[in-house]
Amino acid sequence: MHGEIKLFSGTGCIPLAQEISEYLGVPLSGRDVIRFPNENIFVRLHESVRGQDVFLIQTTSSPVNENIMELLIFLDALRRASPDRITAVIPYLAYGRSDKKDQPRVPITARLIADMITIAGANRYIPLDLHADQIQGFFSIPGDTLTAFSILSDYLREKRLENAVVVAADLGFAKKARNLAEELERPLAMVEKRRVGEDTEALTLVGEVAGHDVVIVDDEVDTGSTIVNAVKTARDHGARDIYVCFAHPVLSPPAAERLRELDVKEFITTNSIPIPPEKQLPRLTVLSVAPLLGEVIRRVHEGRSVGEVFKRYHKYR
Repeated sequence: MHGEIKLFSGTGCIPLAQEISEYLGVPLSGRDVIRFPNENIFVRLHESVRGQDVFLIQTTSSPVNENIMELLIFLDALRRASPDRITAVIPYLAYGRSDKKDQPRVPITARLIADMITIAGANRYIPLDLHADQIQGFFSIPGDTLTAFSILSDYLREKRLENAVVVAADLGFAKKARNLAEELERPLAMVEKRRVGEDTEALTLVGEVAGHDVVIVDDEVDTGSTIVNAVKTARDHGARDIYVCFAHPVLSPPAAERLRELDVKEFITTNSIPIPPEKQLPRLTVLSVAPLLGEVIRRVHEGRSVGEVFKRYHKYR
């Protein structure tokens, strides 16, 4: 045990933090997060956390760099207040795509973010659906990496899509899509694409979707070009109803405009990132990851194994 549990929320995902608070029956501790006219960020805690077990909930979605700096400054404020342990709960970790040197003279920004989180004061981290598994190796502190795809698969199973085919939006997501297809006991197909600059060009579809409902899956939707290509390719190959399923609704412009124009039966995602009104989509279902994150927080605090929570989630990683 590490003292009493203390929950704090950054400004990046306040509704999700409130849901986690309700799940645990632990109130969010008070804090001030102030942005001065010169764009500097200031954090002040309302109560002592000395000797306590602190969990800071902060996503790093848009505005990405502001939310990252807020996370780091918040961690530093907590560290200087002498808690027994600090766990950074990060529903969405930005810069996940910058996880390797795939061309000369470029950074590995995901490693930089991991180093900064550690140096700022985190003793543990709990992320959700990292873009690449190797990012876990960038952290020198222990962590519990989660995924929302079992939550998404439970929802899809309840829809009883007996004639469905699971389609990976691109080959890079084929392994996780295959595991989801096995969970749903449905066949798998894959969209082969080639990336050209910031845009993508869908080439072909590996598998059979003609006359079938289709569940297109990806880990996150950023500008939406990959999903647009996947939907078009599935339609060209004779798909019936199309469902689009993804963990992180990044929805950078012009994603919302692109997705609204698609002939899709339903969009299914999570609340790992708040979706503002201007990014709302028609036929959108948002599933909560609060019970998953809350249960892991409880088990970490109590020093209990999280293996039972992880058991259904490991294969999606």
